Amino acid sequence: MKDKVRWGIAGTGVIANSFASDIQFAGNAVLAAVYSRSQDKADAFAERFGGIARHSSIDAFAADPEIDAVYVASPNAVHLEHAIVFLSADKAVLVEKPLTTSFDDARSLSALAAAKGLFAMEGLWTCFLPAIAKARALLDGEALGRIRHVTAELAYEKPFDPTDRFFDARLGGGSLLDLGIYPLSLCLNLFGRPHAIDGRWQSAPTGVDLSAEMRLAYAGFNAHLSCGFDRDGDNRFVIDGDRGTLVIDAPFLKASRLFLANNGLVRKAIAPRGRGLWAKTLTRVARRVALPGLQRFDLPYPGNGLQFEIEAASAAILEGWHEHILMPTSRSIQAIEIIETIRALPPS
Repeated sequence: MKDKVRWGIAGTGVIANSFASDIQFAGNAVLAAVYSRSQDKADAFAERFGGIARHSSIDAFAADPEIDAVYVASPNAVHLEHAIVFLSADKAVLVEKPLTTSFDDARSLSALAAAKGLFAMEGLWTCFLPAIAKARALLDGEALGRIRHVTAELAYEKPFDPTDRFFDARLGGGSLLDLGIYPLSLCLNLFGRPHAIDGRWQSAPTGVDLSAEMRLAYAGFNAHLSCGFDRDGDNRFVIDGDRGTLVIDAPFLKASRLFLANNGLVRKAIAPRGRGLWAKTLTRVARRVALPGLQRFDLPYPGNGLQFEIEAASAAILEGWHEHILMPTSRSIQAIEIIETIRALPPS
């Protein structure tokens, strides 16, 4: 029986490089091959990461018998197309977020994987980080008491460029698919499907969403999530309960630190609305020293942090699972459905 999954990477961009760099920290995975339409790019990537096999033909890459699973790190718009090629060649797939750019495509990908009896998962690596596992444990242990409100923001200012993938609808652009998917997927991961959805979005000149807000209604509390290319945001994930407030420190998508506040004054200061000078100073101090009523959990990791999803996906594949319990395709489909629901509203 194999003890390591042999991974191929489709794509040679930033996230593909992060995956290839971090696989060394996963004990049950090895890098076997890379695919790029450009042979030069494939060759350069292969040499950078140990002289692995390199392909400029997607069909030859998919047929490579030395590959067990493929990390689809190609542009958003071709996630479905590439996943179909690899699933059809009997390869498991880990598809970089978003799983696809539409609800119908996400369902098609999931259905094909199920029909083939193959593993498929969206690469939403944030949900597998040790800090998120700790947050999940604190919630399960009722350290916060009854949840009252959830607030999260992920926003990075980007200059408008109609040719950039972030602003090109044909390339799967828009802040919701690029940034909003993180707070949304983490919210679904921690709390499940909401019973009601509302929100609003603002359009870029190309028609994609420049920024957006999502309001998810759960039993007893609401989650207010926001994203955008129009500003540099707070970029924290805050869960407020009747006994404590949990802050997944910025930038929460690569979380390595949590704060748990039980002191009323401290809770008010670190809450999403506490953004004044004193609140910012308190947060800076808390990152360095212990404060009364505020617990800090530091959970650093080497590399970029993708090793945890690599290890989780590899373990699932080795066990013969078709999905991972923390990131089933049904949850990825829910996320795309919510994004499409928000985008169907007229822009504000």
